[in-house]
Amino acid sequence: MQHDNVVRKESFLARHRIQPGRIVNICFISVLIFSTLLTWREVVVLEDAYSASQRNHLENVVNSLDRQLEFSVEKLLFFRNGMYDALQAPLASTVLRDTVSRFNSLRNQPFWQLTFDERRTLPVNGVSDAFVEQTTALDRDDKQIVNELSAAFEVGYLLRISSPERLVKKVTYVSRAGFYVSTDPADWRDDITTRYYQRVTSPWYTGQSERENPSRSVRWFTQPALAGAENEQIVTVSVPVDFKRYWYGVLAIDFSVSTLKHLLQDAVNGRGEGEYQLYDKRFNLLATSASDASKVHRFDEREIAQIAHAREDDTQGGLRLGSRYVNWQHLDHFDGMLLRIHTLSEGAHGDFGSISIALALLWLLFTSMLVGSWLVIHRTVGNMSTLQHSLQWQAWHDPLTRMNNRGALFERALALAATCQQLKQPYSVMQLDLDHFKNVNDQFGHQAGDKVLVHAGGLITSTIRDGDVAGRVGGEEFCIVLPDTSLEEAAQIAERIRARINRREILVKKSRTTRISVSIGVSSAQESGNYDFEQLQSIADARLYQAKQRGRNQVVSQDPIK
Repeated sequence: MQHDNVVRKESFLARHRIQPGRIVNICFISVLIFSTLLTWREVVVLEDAYSASQRNHLENVVNSLDRQLEFSVEKLLFFRNGMYDALQAPLASTVLRDTVSRFNSLRNQPFWQLTFDERRTLPVNGVSDAFVEQTTALDRDDKQIVNELSAAFEVGYLLRISSPERLVKKVTYVSRAGFYVSTDPADWRDDITTRYYQRVTSPWYTGQSERENPSRSVRWFTQPALAGAENEQIVTVSVPVDFKRYWYGVLAIDFSVSTLKHLLQDAVNGRGEGEYQLYDKRFNLLATSASDASKVHRFDEREIAQIAHAREDDTQGGLRLGSRYVNWQHLDHFDGMLLRIHTLSEGAHGDFGSISIALALLWLLFTSMLVGSWLVIHRTVGNMSTLQHSLQWQAWHDPLTRMNNRGALFERALALAATCQQLKQPYSVMQLDLDHFKNVNDQFGHQAGDKVLVHAGGLITSTIRDGDVAGRVGGEEFCIVLPDTSLEEAAQIAERIRARINRREILVKKSRTTRISVSIGVSSAQESGNYDFEQLQSIADARLYQAKQRGRNQVVSQDPIK
């Protein structure tokens, strides 16, 4: 084809008798115009790319910092779940029961301490009955206190083995029944009454009352530094411990500002120029990536008002303040936002300035048509290759959950069915549907619904085996193909998936959590000897409907007996 094009061009030149000099002039003028237009276009694209890169740098840091804070939030929820399990099924330990029984002989003392296996769990520190009776906010219920003390020792064991000293300053459980458990050894000694009083009057505790936090969600609080050179500002994340409609107390994790600074610097880790600043919801500066205090960018009242007004309209954005450009973005797992401040001088000395010089040299060398053509072709081929890979991936996967889409699942399912039928192996199909998914979208929004779908897809993918194939076949509907799997084995796998999804608590917003459940129908070729995938999926779908009819959150693998 290339030879034919050359022949046609030569024939065209021969017919019209175009002189080579004229062709050179035309090409030169064309290259001049093209190079000028290309340079101008590149300047526009570069400006947009530079702005986008600033947002990308900030987003990368936000995601990295968010992942580190999310770990602490998940750990806090893990402690709360451990408290729930301990309250529901206390340990049947004679030594533990004897330790808890000592409480009755100590409860009237001004302060007391219970210890149980000091090498494994933390001590329980408490105050007297008289102290608890002084305020209606506290409640020492004799019916609850025994199980709660036993649960406190179990949670103390989790706190001892799960608290990394580098990230967390202190983890505390404070009970309304007049006692607390803390990972800080300083809290185990004297002045227990004062320490307990400071905790039950702190904002992170009072803010978790049923009136202040009716949703019973995770909340962040900033505590001012106390008097003394060794004290510093503390940021606390807390969550209430409610079990069977009774509020037991509050679990909290304290972070020092220096810890947040280390977290922020770890998240930045060379991601572009500029300074990153972490603020709480009241726009108090908590941490900065600047190593030198003299290099920290400060904002006056007018600039703070401009930023506050601009961030009211969106969770992320940008604003130019004189020679500084400020980007901001809210964090998902922290009640605050992250700012990135970049100056024009930093931009001129950074990659932007280098590229600008390169573009100027490129414009001066516009007569080099070969180099210009190579750049255009290289960019075109690169874009086409990227687009091809992107389209190929999108053709086989669901973009939200990153699982197989309907077409890919059906194609792989048919191939597995033919293989199992040929080898006379069992072949099972599982149909899943999230229960009351519309309520999640209506209550929390479609972004929360997307998080639920991603969360469910991740649990499904991590539960199935390597040879199984899972895909999203509808809005909140999933399908799993299980080769070489009997009906009983498939039902067991379905039950594991159902249990994992049901017991996980999902953080749908910065301070809102929810739980979901799933209904599952299971079918197998061994029931009728039919390896037709669509027929097996139809049977599994009918059993899924039966699970919905029976009350949801269950697995149905057999048809009802008529």
